[in-house]
Amino acid sequence: MGLFAIRDYRRLFSAQVIALFGTGLATVALGLLAYELAGQRAGAVLATALTIKMVAYVVVAPLAAAYVDRLPRRWFLTGLDVVRALVVIALPFVTEVWQVYVLIGLLQTASAAFTPTFQAVIPDIVTDESDYTRALSASQVASTMESLLSPVLAAVALAFLSFNLLFLGTSIGFAASALLVLSTRIPDARPSSHANAWDRAVSGIRRFAATPGLRGVMALNLVVAAVGSIVVVNTVNYVRDVLGGTQSGVAWMLAASGTGTLLVALALPRVLDRVADRSVMLTGAAVLVLAVGSAVVMSAAGVAEALLTGVIWVAVGGGMALIITPTGRVLRRAVDPAGIPEVFAAQFSLSHLAWLVTYPIAGWVATQAGFTTTWTVLAVLAVIGAATALAVWPRTESRAVVPEVVDAAEGTLAACQCACVRTV
Repeated sequence: MGLFAIRDYRRLFSAQVIALFGTGLATVALGLLAYELAGQRAGAVLATALTIKMVAYVVVAPLAAAYVDRLPRRWFLTGLDVVRALVVIALPFVTEVWQVYVLIGLLQTASAAFTPTFQAVIPDIVTDESDYTRALSASQVASTMESLLSPVLAAVALAFLSFNLLFLGTSIGFAASALLVLSTRIPDARPSSHANAWDRAVSGIRRFAATPGLRGVMALNLVVAAVGSIVVVNTVNYVRDVLGGTQSGVAWMLAASGTGTLLVALALPRVLDRVADRSVMLTGAAVLVLAVGSAVVMSAAGVAEALLTGVIWVAVGGGMALIITPTGRVLRRAVDPAGIPEVFAAQFSLSHLAWLVTYPIAGWVATQAGFTTTWTVLAVLAVIGAATALAVWPRTESRAVVPEVVDAAEGTLAACQCACVRTV
């Protein structure tokens, strides 16, 4: 049976696509809102808003994973979509920077609970390994199509409409996503083997610490965040203040990064059938290190060329896709089915912990010290992450034994969970 012949997956994928496009419009609008409220300090405002987002993701995601097996996942996801739709529709009415921070905090708290729960649903619906690989790629293609087309649509819309109306598109997207999720048959989560909420919240992180492949993923999270934060945080100020571009120019530059991601994501399913995840992901790290190094040289040399910047942004998008797309496969192989929500939530928190470090650097340091200094710091972090991943993720990985924590009242230890990771 083909992937899109699975009714529930088809509806969930449609919900993801619609919500993503709404989010993409909001991403452009948020950057422009920050520029309107703060001018040249827009990068710092945007970095603060995104830092709030990362704090919510790091704190809330493990808690959501700890309790999700006690909740009906279909209604839980639907309710979170409704909350996000209501919060986003309020953003066009803000007049002060602090109001942006409050609404972003509410929005991202809901997203922090939604995303890992949604990710953990997919392997319960798509059980075939080959189909699941294609589901991961389809999800990445959807994300990259959003990265590519949402800025393009925003650029066209901004020629006729106020950017505040882009938030309306986001709200409509979340509402449509809620309806699609509600119409899907989503199985409830399997009961966790952990006795209390604390063990549930940290069990995924324990697996990361005990499994070499997952430790490699943690290091690669830093590479993605260090380089990706340049695109997310610095694009609006770099295009407007250095390149002298317009609001539409900001959208087109973001679309350049999406183009790189899209091209790679389309090619990856066949590549991953033949090449190990480790090799693909380390190649992505190398691409990102080269891209950020090029950005540093461009800035230090005082070269302000939109075409050259676009090429670097394309490379950043491609490198990120090489790392992010296979990550779900690595996570899935590391755990038994009952542990999937916990390890996905752990990855969600750990990856965003890296962004929590890099977003403030990209925004606040750039405001005070300029792009060259900021991008040099981020380049160093990317090199550290890539080198660490290469060192801790062996070419051949033996079984990783991860002891399960059980209730002390039981007085026994549960069986060890073993995961085999493919040899390069």
